[in-house]
Amino acid sequence: MNWDWDKLQEKREKQQKNRPAPPEPDHDDFDDFDQEREERPFRQVRRGGQRNNFPNLPKLGLPQGMLIGGGALILLVIWLLSGIYIVNPGEAGVVLRFGQYNRTVGPGPHYALPVPIETVYKPQVTRVLRSEVGYRSAGESSTYQKGQVRPILAEASMLTGDENIVNVQFSVQYRIADPVAYLFNIHEPDALVRSAAEAAMREVIGNSLIDSAITDGKLQIQADATNLLQNILDRYHTGLRIIAVQLQDVHPPDEVRDAFKDVASAREDKIRIINEAEAYRNELLPRARGEAAALRNKADAYKATRIQNAEGEAARFSALSSEHQRAPKVMEQRLYYEALEDILRNAREKVLLDGKTPERILPYLPLSGPTPPTAAGTQEKR
Repeated sequence: MNWDWDKLQEKREKQQKNRPAPPEPDHDDFDDFDQEREERPFRQVRRGGQRNNFPNLPKLGLPQGMLIGGGALILLVIWLLSGIYIVNPGEAGVVLRFGQYNRTVGPGPHYALPVPIETVYKPQVTRVLRSEVGYRSAGESSTYQKGQVRPILAEASMLTGDENIVNVQFSVQYRIADPVAYLFNIHEPDALVRSAAEAAMREVIGNSLIDSAITDGKLQIQADATNLLQNILDRYHTGLRIIAVQLQDVHPPDEVRDAFKDVASAREDKIRIINEAEAYRNELLPRARGEAAALRNKADAYKATRIQNAEGEAARFSALSSEHQRAPKVMEQRLYYEALEDILRNAREKVLLDGKTPERILPYLPLSGPTPPTAAGTQEKR
């Protein structure tokens, strides 16, 4: 390769020596000379301090108009393809045309005219947002931990209806209901929700008593604050929907907290004693009512039994009287036998004497205990 290159160099030097020197260009023709150099496919290359020309190489490249047209076409295709966008689940696509609202699209792939004709915003409409009033959580924790929050007394201090001061710390959960109103009607939505929630809670607390706010009225306060806050946001056309207002901590100022704790403890003791008394009453009264009902039922049963027995005896006596009038001797003998039958049936011990024995001796029958046998008669025990 070195020998070929040296041989080629020698051949070119001989050609340059035999060729006449070109005339020097005038200054007036300098522009024409530059144009001629630009049209050459390859410019002169200086190598080793000498000027080398390659006149025998072929010309390369395309016409300048085709290159510009092809580049413009590629840029146009890329610009048109940039209008393809995807709306993720839980988002809503809001399309603006020249800065004016045009349409809203749901999740999935869509196409919009590229910028600057159309612009697409994709707010998350299913995400639950959270705003804190009266305190700030440490980090991004979504749970209220009393020892790890920073209280904001300027927001938490509120005046109750009975002119007492109470510190209220609560949170508001909300989401985007109308993405168009959310994007174009409000600025800094979190600050707006916090201010509106504070105003609503102050009004509700101002209409409540401190005892209700601290003890058993929290649920009603949360419901009233939720409705009032939603009405405020609707009047502002914010496009937000309140999910819940949750009271995290409601307590009096630190200076009087101990006294309020004593009052609350006494109130709890009162409620506890009342509940115990109610439980005792609820246990005693049904038992007394049951015993009274049992006695009443027994009395009614005894009454019915006596009445029925009396009616039966009266009916029996009437029947016997009618039969006695028909056959007095027979009825009297029958009654005598029935009476003896009843007496003998119910007697535990019986002593039988013949007809002549009672005439000779005086029969002595003990009133209690077993009867000893006698020679005067026979004793039969059953």
